[in-house]
Amino acid sequence: MLSITSLDKVKGKKSKKRYGLGFSAGSKTCGRGQKGQLSRSGGGRPYVGFEGGQTPIFRRVPKRGFNNFARVEFVPVNIALLNQFENGTEVTPELLREIGIVKKVSDLVKILGDGELEKQLTVSAHKFSKSAVSKITSAGGTVKVL
Repeated sequence: MLSITSLDKVKGKKSKKRYGLGFSAGSKTCGRGQKGQLSRSGGGRPYVGFEGGQTPIFRRVPKRGFNNFARVEFVPVNIALLNQFENGTEVTPELLREIGIVKKVSDLVKILGDGELEKQLTVSAHKFSKSAVSKITSAGGTVKVL
């Protein structure tokens, strides 16, 4: 059996080089090489995407259009998908999330009027199209705007 002190002598168990402990430790430059920007303290590349003084790719590529930071995205749900529920069910965004129609509970839901609705449902959502409201009410259901 090997003792703890002899583990360093086993083949393949070489201890890693300990940098920054002076010249006697065999690490004069601490693995940084001789000279240059990368050998200096605080040296290195100024930022992510730096290309050595060449104009970076994000500045070379043209930008077009406008990204509206205040845009509100809605997840569209068609009326035809609501036929899978039983009569009298209250359809909420949480219920749509459980079934997998909506990916996240934080998503805002808009009900669209594509398809036909044969069930009498109470539908709660953040937005409705005019055709969706008319189809839900004509089927005997009710609409709740959250």
